[in-house]
Amino acid sequence: REGACTQQRCRQGQGKEGFSQPVCKTHKTHSFLRREPAMIAKAASALYGEHSRLFACLTQQEKDNLEVADFGLGDIYHTGLEVITYVNTDRCCAKELVLLPGQTCPEHIHPPLSEANPGKEETFRCRYGRVFLYVAGESTPHPACQPPEGVYTAFHQIILEPGGQYTMRPNTLHWFQADACGAVVSEFSTHSDDGSDIFTDTRIRRAPVVRD
Repeated sequence: REGACTQQRCRQGQGKEGFSQPVCKTHKTHSFLRREPAMIAKAASALYGEHSRLFACLTQQEKDNLEVADFGLGDIYHTGLEVITYVNTDRCCAKELVLLPGQTCPEHIHPPLSEANPGKEETFRCRYGRVFLYVAGESTPHPACQPPEGVYTAFHQIILEPGGQYTMRPNTLHWFQADACGAVVSEFSTHSDDGSDIFTDTRIRRAPVVRD
């Protein structure tokens, strides 16, 4: 089924970019191998470059600083995100979010930071692929995706295809997943403070843990 979650299909050794892509519980890693961030970054760069045709426009520093996040769960091909940050000032932020096939950014909110700061407001605009965005609200019957292992409570589905966009107010509970081809999403927001994000799954750590 096109666009369906790919988490139950183990494709060990059959990654689209020619490297091992463990996507089942049997083959998952429990924390980053030292070599794994580079492998993921290579895949994200290839996806971004091939389909958005903009990777060549990035500075070398932006390419080198591509963020690979596994959220501390050690199952990055299910739960993870690759991020290119263009700018993040006190007032605004612009990023590219790159999702590998079937990859999910886990459920979280951007909470109020102070009386004067209600938290992060963000707009997602799909540039490539298809993104299944889930926010708090009335649950969608028969959603297109199932979340990976973890804690998920928001199931109001919004489907973003290239050119589609959606704006989330601060403190909006949300998570999102790419279709079987992967996805590239532009994010435009107020200031981004990843360390303040609150995840529904309390096991999640925003900073990756790397092991040899």
